[in-house]
Amino acid sequence: MTAYCKTSVSVSTQSPNTQDVHELKTGSELHPYHPSVDNRIKRLLDVIGALVGLGITAIITIPIAIIMTISDRGPLFYSQIRCGVHGRQFRIFKFRSMIVGADKMKHLVENEASGHIFKNTNDPRITRLGSFLRRTSLDEFPQFWNVLKGDMSLVGTRPPTVDEVEQYDAHHWQRLNVKPGITGEWQANGRSKVTDFEDIVKMDLDYQRKWSIFYDIRLIFKTIAVVFQKNGAY
Repeated sequence: MTAYCKTSVSVSTQSPNTQDVHELKTGSELHPYHPSVDNRIKRLLDVIGALVGLGITAIITIPIAIIMTISDRGPLFYSQIRCGVHGRQFRIFKFRSMIVGADKMKHLVENEASGHIFKNTNDPRITRLGSFLRRTSLDEFPQFWNVLKGDMSLVGTRPPTVDEVEQYDAHHWQRLNVKPGITGEWQANGRSKVTDFEDIVKMDLDYQRKWSIFYDIRLIFKTIAVVFQKNGAY
């Protein structure tokens, strides 16, 4: 049985003071799938990219595991439930970049972002190794497994957490019309420098309007350049 991220979606038909609030299982009642979701060429690109990415992941896993064992003992991987297309839940995987139990300490860290995202430039929960993994985006490599499974795509929207989606308004659901991606408009054009959630939503919707296979490839190469320059990552 497929699990979904639930939210109270506000649908305004008059003024903000007279909103009708409907409890929805997903956002599919409001927005249809984007054509990219079922595109075979995009899926082929995802599979090829995922296999290459997993090959690289296999190579870097051993040194990361050794350094993590020495510097900060704990699980090598971090997993969390995220929301995909129309709020479908899936488990995402990353190399662990924070101390063990970081999720339980989230309320102690100031959120420097605006809206339904969480960002802190100097998050004290991030380990020294984790800081390096984030700057180089190496922590993201296990997500190629999610791409191979079909939960994610190489290019899409940032996969939100369940607690973020629980706060969504109606127009925010539009960003979940596509599969979440390892990279996307946000990662390629600002990364962590973009701290306003509404700006991220606009970028995600802009991606949906511009989408094509060639545009995906362009964003992939742009992301690689941004990562090597270490722009906007923390």
